[in-house]
Amino acid sequence: MTTKFDLIVVGGGILGTFHAYHALKKGLKVALLEKNSIPQGATVRNFGQVVPSGMDLKWQNFGRESLTIYNELQAQTNLTIRKNGSVYIASNDEEMQLINELYEINKNNNYESVLLSKSECINRFDGLRSDYCKGGLFFPQELSVDSAEMIVKLHTLLQEKLDLKIFYNTTVVETHENDGKCIAITADGTELNASKIIICGGHEFKTLYPNVFNESDLEVSKLQMLQTKPQGIYSLQGNILTGLSIRRYESFEECPSFKKIKFLEDPNSFEKKFGVHILFKQALDGSIILGDSHEYADAKNSDDLGFDLNMEIDEFMINEAKKIIDLPTYEIQRRWFGVYSQCKTKDIFEHNPSPNIHIITGIGGKGMTGSGGFSKFNIDKIYA
Repeated sequence: MTTKFDLIVVGGGILGTFHAYHALKKGLKVALLEKNSIPQGATVRNFGQVVPSGMDLKWQNFGRESLTIYNELQAQTNLTIRKNGSVYIASNDEEMQLINELYEINKNNNYESVLLSKSECINRFDGLRSDYCKGGLFFPQELSVDSAEMIVKLHTLLQEKLDLKIFYNTTVVETHENDGKCIAITADGTELNASKIIICGGHEFKTLYPNVFNESDLEVSKLQMLQTKPQGIYSLQGNILTGLSIRRYESFEECPSFKKIKFLEDPNSFEKKFGVHILFKQALDGSIILGDSHEYADAKNSDDLGFDLNMEIDEFMINEAKKIIDLPTYEIQRRWFGVYSQCKTKDIFEHNPSPNIHIITGIGGKGMTGSGGFSKFNIDKIYA
């Protein structure tokens, strides 16, 4: 069977799906090839927040465009997107200094943020402990999503509204280009032809281009997350990011005091060893999602990270979370890990095996926030 498209996108996660979306908006005939029955990778295993506030200026701009795109799509169908905002809660004077400096940076960048006093934070976020909170910085435009549900609903919307052709349970085993014609061959021998191919399959493109993969500077991060049982009538609005997030996120690196404050940290602490920072987000069923941690390995050695959950990390995160917010219950109903790839030296991995085949991957933790805006920019560049 031979089918002709303008564009084939390999990988049905958020990065591939938004590349398909922006190509469809240009009137192109697009096929999206996903190896599983629904996406199973980083897109569905992440924390589920759209937070441009945590990114450096370049990616904040992509993230802000993503906010607009998500809101436009949410207006067409329920994608689980909630505009509850994000807040960074400072636990000491150093973190207060950083959020004040980030507030000034965002004011100069015309990105809305609001400084909150200790009492304003405690009144707004039920259960927030007064012995932890010193103050906060709130970003009202930012979003929460239930990632696994959202990507399936987004696929359905694009199929119904923009005639996206999706091939699930379709593993691509080879892509090549002959005289300007790109061919994707699937495991069952099907050939799909297109003018261009974009590969957005995380670090799994190693099966298609092993030499490119092995010579890349990709590394893989493994993140652990937990989900409590439903909290009854308790309500926690927005994405709650805390002191360790302030000390970790890229946006704060632009603050004048950041280097000095980081220098004073204990390099041998548990949170440093496992890249822990504490996040809270309420899911649609009323449960609270807690995270997360970061363990790293070169992509070609990603199996070294293993498939088990480090219970010491989980217990540390629960104990730290209890110091921050008093929830009705910290009984855990679900634990999992996610894996994403990122570049050590660049903010995203881009490679052209041939003129019209593009590998775009390694977006790291920026995927849910940055993919909408970045993919628009990238499709415009590819089709310039």
